[in-house]
Amino acid sequence: MQAIKILEQFHISATKKPVSIYPYSPVYHVHYEGEDVIVKKTQKTLERARALAAYTQFLQENGVLVVSPIKMDVDNPQEIGPDCYVVYPFIKGEKYRASNEQIYTAGALLGKIHALSPAKDPYLLSSYNVYDFTNEEVEESVQSIAKHAQTNHVSLNIAVLKEKLLSCVSMQTELRQLSLPHVLTPHDYKANNLVYTPEPYLIDPDNAARVPRIFDLALALLLFHNEMNTAPDIVFTLEQWNAFLAGYYNYVQLTDLEKQSWDIALKHVFLDEVMWLMAEVPEVWEKQSQRKLFLSVVDLFLESKAYQL
Repeated sequence: MQAIKILEQFHISATKKPVSIYPYSPVYHVHYEGEDVIVKKTQKTLERARALAAYTQFLQENGVLVVSPIKMDVDNPQEIGPDCYVVYPFIKGEKYRASNEQIYTAGALLGKIHALSPAKDPYLLSSYNVYDFTNEEVEESVQSIAKHAQTNHVSLNIAVLKEKLLSCVSMQTELRQLSLPHVLTPHDYKANNLVYTPEPYLIDPDNAARVPRIFDLALALLLFHNEMNTAPDIVFTLEQWNAFLAGYYNYVQLTDLEKQSWDIALKHVFLDEVMWLMAEVPEVWEKQSQRKLFLSVVDLFLESKAYQL
């Protein structure tokens, strides 16, 4: 749907067609009643979008710095065409610069969010249930990754990567049967979704779901620096990972089962999140920083023993 029509549905006037500030999804930085706001696609259906709004409001009421839909003279969020859209406040602040203090406070914010998670989900967010990867899917994805790597002159040990990914497929049933603690969480916790004010402020909670707690930590380890031009083009160093965990542990005590299951969980999250990104989004390979990050993430995936909980 045209951007102008989306804005009109929220009674936001625009003299010219806005341009998305994010290349992979509509995210518009515009003005509403004298204030800067963000209009973006959110979860669908409308029922899920409203559930997400209720969840972010709950987090705000409990002291979490996170955006939540602003009050308007029309419904917010709204279903517009086949998708749902929401209007958030625009948060002014500093970008992530990978200082240990920024990383520590980012870990603390995620820990606070996890600690607030209710035992039962009153918001009925979607629950993680991605344990159905097949060997065929892995083989197809690895072929795509090999093609992207060759096109962009990146040297990857494709045979070893494939072998490791196939071993992850065989571990899915075991992982699914574990009684891992689950939490409600934004589940896309990375640097480009934070603004420092100077405390970290979460500006994109739209992937919120109920997921195994250590899956969320694994995603942060693997992709915290993804798509962030002020971040290093490698995964966390061990020092940075320990700083992140130090902040996180101010609020959360992980179980022995979680610590014992960390390696298998980390590899599964790579299978679910990173394999897809490397295989299905060829345009990200065009950026040198992303190519370097991919190499770093693959190295961690192949040898992750140093990165413990």
